[in-house]
Amino acid sequence: MNVPHDTSAATAARLTVKSADDMRELGRRLAALLRPGDLVLLSGELGAGKTTMTRGLGEGLGVRGAVTSPTFVIARVHPPLGDGPALVHVDAYRLSGGLDEMEDLDLDVSLPESVVVVEWGDGKVEDLSEDRLRVVIERAVGADAPAVVDGDDADAADDVRSVTVTGVGERWTGVDLTPLG
Repeated sequence: MNVPHDTSAATAARLTVKSADDMRELGRRLAALLRPGDLVLLSGELGAGKTTMTRGLGEGLGVRGAVTSPTFVIARVHPPLGDGPALVHVDAYRLSGGLDEMEDLDLDVSLPESVVVVEWGDGKVEDLSEDRLRVVIERAVGADAPAVVDGDDADAADDVRSVTVTGVGERWTGVDLTPLG
């Protein structure tokens, strides 16, 4: 994936996630750092764990409804069960027009009072906010991947992901991302 590097990154954390349950837990921990108006961009190949992480975000934010992939509906809004923000979950995979095409979703209207999570949003929605959290999920290789001893460990090795969380903009300056690890 070729994504422009943003040099205004304020803070970053790199984590190893060993299972889908751990990815969900990472989403729950990440939710504790989020507030209304936050934009989260998730990138990674198909099956990397973007929706699994978003499911954990929804649990951590305490929103209504099962968080599932919005691939065919493009966006789903999950209202809060309590006082927290709504979760707007967007899948921009099939959108090719960048922010112009995204404007039809009225994300700029939803953003101030919601947490907006956009899968496949790199290069498409950065103009929504100068402040954003960029999460890149990659299959772990090399030193990050566990040694495979026998066939039973092969499935576990396939679940291991390297996750890089980078805060961009003033909102994330000085925010400690170490609680994610």
